[in-house]
Amino acid sequence: MLTRKELDARLGGAARAWLDEALAEAEHAAAHQGTEEPGGPYAAPPWELRYAAAGRHCGLEHADSVRALLLVEARAALPALTRLYEQGTAAERRAVLLTLHRLEPGPTALPLVEDALRTNDTRLIAAAVGPYAATHLDPHHWRHAVLKCLFTEVPVAAVDGLARRARGDAELARMLGDFAAERIAAGRSVPADLTRVLALTTPGDAPTEES
Repeated sequence: MLTRKELDARLGGAARAWLDEALAEAEHAAAHQGTEEPGGPYAAPPWELRYAAAGRHCGLEHADSVRALLLVEARAALPALTRLYEQGTAAERRAVLLTLHRLEPGPTALPLVEDALRTNDTRLIAAAVGPYAATHLDPHHWRHAVLKCLFTEVPVAAVDGLARRARGDAELARMLGDFAAERIAAGRSVPADLTRVLALTTPGDAPTEES
């Protein structure tokens, strides 16, 4: 994710002007949370329309960063996050997932993470296992998130806090063993990442990397 300063250095004049206006609208929304927006209670706030248009105006390569800035500036609460996720494209959903840890909605946004983990969209799965999931997913759902990464070939490097949460987890080790046995029985190779995660489950002095 790029900072505002980094974006300003990369965007052209028209894109910077558009971003200035978008962030001003998001700031206005944050300052007036709880009051009815012009256009009635069923109209999307202007900044949410900007959220959807970020790629078109600032380039697809910068869309995640722009959308994250808008979410943070608007201090997006659960209703807005849910609306943007449920109504958004895969790219718009990914940006919500990538920004959750900066918004600190507590565990209330877990349904969005759980929905992403039910898909087979590797972009959403990788975004769903970031810092927010590391903090809020319970052990059962977190273990299944790790297995989902292995099953869909999402690199486990995407799993935030992997070494910390896997250390000494005998149940995760059992699940990994079962998964490996199923692969072998089906004549399929065992992902190298599975061996790496299995090694992390060893109690005691495990690697200290947070990957």
